[in-house]
Amino acid sequence: MKEKGLIQVYTGDGKGKSTAAIGQAVRAAGHGFKVGWVSFFKDPEVFGYGEHKSLEKLGVKTFLFTKKHPHFYKELNPDNVLQKCSQGLEFIKELLHDPSWDMLVLDEINIAVRDGFLKEEDVLSLLKTKPEKLELVLTGRGATEKIIENADLVSELREIKHPYSQGIKSREGIEY
Repeated sequence: MKEKGLIQVYTGDGKGKSTAAIGQAVRAAGHGFKVGWVSFFKDPEVFGYGEHKSLEKLGVKTFLFTKKHPHFYKELNPDNVLQKCSQGLEFIKELLHDPSWDMLVLDEINIAVRDGFLKEEDVLSLLKTKPEKLELVLTGRGATEKIIENADLVSELREIKHPYSQGIKSREGIEY
């Protein structure tokens, strides 16, 4: 039986935040935990369903909200993105009320807060009201100081060198 669940945050400008969370989800699923993965700003129709297919094969339930970000898709209406992020937040609140979850990963939720699509205080409320045994994992650049303060584990991934700067594009099966 799992003991107290903690709050983990993976942030920073380096590659590997979601990958670290995938590792946590895989490990938990391997131990028979019920794991949910809620993504913001990840469009599998563009980048493929590789990680989602793998997670689903392991029994991890994946949910996608707000697949595109206005920074990369200028045609998007920010109000629509705000609405979809809000729907995602309400969905997460519903998941928190279901005691059968052992781990929830909120992938790129820090981006939603950083860019004003979710309110920091609403995410902090999630942290404060999470069930005691639930492990909660937040990813994305720009985690706020208050989110960091409320976490039990924080890892900042820092870019030192990246192939993009050498003109190497994202590779299927490696970066997505």
